[in-house]
Amino acid sequence: MQRSGGIVGNSGQPWVLRRVRLTWLSFMLFFILVFFPLIAHYYLTTIDEAGGPDKRIFGPRPGGELCEAKHVQDLCRIRESVSEELLQLEAKRQELNGEIARLNLRIEACKRSIDSAKQDLLQLKNVISQTEHSYKELMAQNQPKLSLPVRLLPDKDDPGYPPPKSAQNCRLHTCFDYARCPLTSGFPVYVYDIGSYPWGEKLDPLVKQAFASSVKSSVYVTDNPNIACLYIVLVGEIQESPSSPPASPLDLEKQLKALPYWRLDGHNHLLVHLSRKSLTQNFLYNVSTGRAAVAQSTFFERQYREGFDMVVSPLVHALSEPNFLEVPPQVPVKRKYLFTFQGEKVESLRSSLLEAPPQSFEEEMEGDPPADYDDRIIGTLKAVQDSHLDQVLVEFTCKNQPKPTLPTEWALCGEREDRLEVLKVSTFALVISPGDGQLVASAGCSMRLFEALEVGAIPVVLGDHSKLPYHHLIRWSEAVIMVPKPRITELHFLLRSISDNDLLAMRRQGRFLWETYFSTSESIFSTILASIRTSIQIPAAPIREEPAQEIPHKAGKLAGTDANMADNGDLDLGPVEVEPPYASPRFLRNFTYTAADVYRTWNRAPGPFHLFPHTPLDPVLPSEAKFLGSGTGFRPIGGGSGGSGKEFQAALGGNIPREQFTVVMLTYEREEVLMNSLERLNGLPYLNKVVVVWNSPKPPSDDLLWPDIGLPIVVVRTEKNSLNNRFLPWDAVETEAILSIDDDAHLRHDEIMFGFRVWREARDRIVGFPGRFHAWDVNHQSWLYNSNYSCELSMVLTGAAFFHKYYAYLYSYVMPQAIRDMVDEYINCEDIAMNFLVSHITRKPPIKVTSRWTFRCPGCPQALSHDDSHFHERHKCINFFVKVYGYMPLLYTQFRVDSVLFKTRLPHDKTKCFKFI
Repeated sequence: MQRSGGIVGNSGQPWVLRRVRLTWLSFMLFFILVFFPLIAHYYLTTIDEAGGPDKRIFGPRPGGELCEAKHVQDLCRIRESVSEELLQLEAKRQELNGEIARLNLRIEACKRSIDSAKQDLLQLKNVISQTEHSYKELMAQNQPKLSLPVRLLPDKDDPGYPPPKSAQNCRLHTCFDYARCPLTSGFPVYVYDIGSYPWGEKLDPLVKQAFASSVKSSVYVTDNPNIACLYIVLVGEIQESPSSPPASPLDLEKQLKALPYWRLDGHNHLLVHLSRKSLTQNFLYNVSTGRAAVAQSTFFERQYREGFDMVVSPLVHALSEPNFLEVPPQVPVKRKYLFTFQGEKVESLRSSLLEAPPQSFEEEMEGDPPADYDDRIIGTLKAVQDSHLDQVLVEFTCKNQPKPTLPTEWALCGEREDRLEVLKVSTFALVISPGDGQLVASAGCSMRLFEALEVGAIPVVLGDHSKLPYHHLIRWSEAVIMVPKPRITELHFLLRSISDNDLLAMRRQGRFLWETYFSTSESIFSTILASIRTSIQIPAAPIREEPAQEIPHKAGKLAGTDANMADNGDLDLGPVEVEPPYASPRFLRNFTYTAADVYRTWNRAPGPFHLFPHTPLDPVLPSEAKFLGSGTGFRPIGGGSGGSGKEFQAALGGNIPREQFTVVMLTYEREEVLMNSLERLNGLPYLNKVVVVWNSPKPPSDDLLWPDIGLPIVVVRTEKNSLNNRFLPWDAVETEAILSIDDDAHLRHDEIMFGFRVWREARDRIVGFPGRFHAWDVNHQSWLYNSNYSCELSMVLTGAAFFHKYYAYLYSYVMPQAIRDMVDEYINCEDIAMNFLVSHITRKPPIKVTSRWTFRCPGCPQALSHDDSHFHERHKCINFFVKVYGYMPLLYTQFRVDSVLFKTRLPHDKTKCFKFI
């Protein structure tokens, strides 16, 4: 019991001790945690109070002295900066809230304005719709609907209208059936087969061959006689043969009436007799041709029907083409002989050569006029020759046997080559009409006229009763001097009184007439058709355009706008039109032009319409039928106010106030240069499209990406590498204005725009930038090409120039082929050839714009013009072209065009305009 109790007692004593120790430990911890901080606080407070306010350590300090501590200064600055930013952000927030409120108000106002504008637009659409409807109603009331006339096809058994009572009364309105030739018919012509009528085998073989070649090349000839407007029968020249004498007039009438489409009276038929000799059989004399017209070189007065029959030129060059290089030049104006005449007429020699010496001029004028003027002519001309006042050559007796001729007509002497050599040194060539006044036209006189015009001798026709070829349409007074025979005594005075300028103008006009109407069989046949077509007022067939074989290409990214291209420099052009592409008006059938401009069409030598063979007669260009009527000489409406650049330039086109141009760019295997040039055209105003003439036989690279300039780019494949391809009249060109530009030309947009506006005021000229001139080399007696800086110019390079599409037709189809061959031979001079052509036609120099003298871009590959032989070839080209034209057509000018505000600084709110200065 004790052991157990002892055990319990012993074990409980340590537990109590441990409990006491824990209690004591807890008390001590409580004292330390509670009373020790209080004592420390008290102690520290007592120390601060005992040390005074200046020696306090933990107490608050006055004046923010706490911030003077280095480690706290940065925190203070951050606090102040944040406070300022917060204040600024709050102010900005309030400002933005105000701006948002204002914008909301403006949005609401714009919405109300849009709603109002929509209502106004709807009202305007309704007004426009009502106006268009009213306009259509007025048009329907005042202008009836027109349709093409019903085509009257000829009937084989149609007797036609009764012929006039007398053959001399036959005129177009009485003997020609207009119903078979509607204005829209195209003037179809049926030519009888030469072997289909009896006398066809008797025709001269050369005449038949030349006529067949001309018929084959005509655009009017048709093989369908049922739709023909005109029927042509070749009746001469008949080859003389003793075994087969010509048919009698009665037999010939029967043969004519036997033609399948003669229809009893031969209306709408033309009997063509082409002469190759001075003595031509007039076998249609005393033959009743009914209502058929006759075209030949010889007519008697009682046979010729004025306004119906036609006097044509002889067929001298039957098959051979005239050699332009053998034609003498048109300068110098005055030649060795003042005038020449070689001929013989037996009837007039017996009374003139066997009598006493001729009288003086005073005695001739005081005497009585002789009965036979030919005797008076012989005496007067011999007196002029013997006086030695001027060097003349007159021969009234042929050294060899004279050519056969008609009675009372002066026979030709010698061979054609010998006569031409005399005429080449003659200023004037006398053509004495037959003594018989009844012979109004003869092949002999036409032959003399032809030879004189061919070599540049101005014809002087003695006898005002003679009828020259196509006299009803050609104004012969511009190329021929017509003198009545009674004025033979005044002939010398008359010829000496003509100035050199008039002589050169007449010689140039004569050259034009010879080339256009007489030189070849094709020109003669075309002239015959054109004469009838013009008389019945049917428009000519449009000249063909060059079909553009487009090369497919891929367009790349949108081209950017070069800042240098958009810089206007010193040119202030005023407002700019930016409109989608649109083509120029086309005149495929301009009947007004055909009816109103007959004489201007047939008699323009160096004029803006016609110059070379076939030009004035057949082609009416699809895009140009009123060439001079569009803008030339135009003055702005309302000139009293002035200063309105927009209205001024908008009216420059005359009848074409809205107009654009086409860029034609020639390139050859320079893809990078080409792409850069195309990109520079991006954003160019007035541009319709770009036609790239790919002159290389290799196609463009397959991976080549073409720039997207927002306008069509047409890449045209050419048949051969030729610089003449630059001026082909591509059908892809739908505007009258063409900007011919090289692929390395570097022009600003404002320069191009200004050049285009200037061209619209001078549509018949070449308007460009770099100028060149020609000069005469005294030492070598030849022409030189010069590109030095000069105060005058005569050419504008077509590497950057505007011209009318009309000249592309003339260059490609009308200009002599020898010039284009020269360009292909040298691969050069196409720009010189175009300047020659335009100056020859207009007799005006080109127009240079701005002060630019070159246009090559820096860093581009070397061009053909950098070759050493480039200038030598151009010297040769100029001299060759002068031989072809017969004279130097280029004209000098010191005229240059700049903006009227060039170098003038004005405020931007002022109106800009331009004009010539």
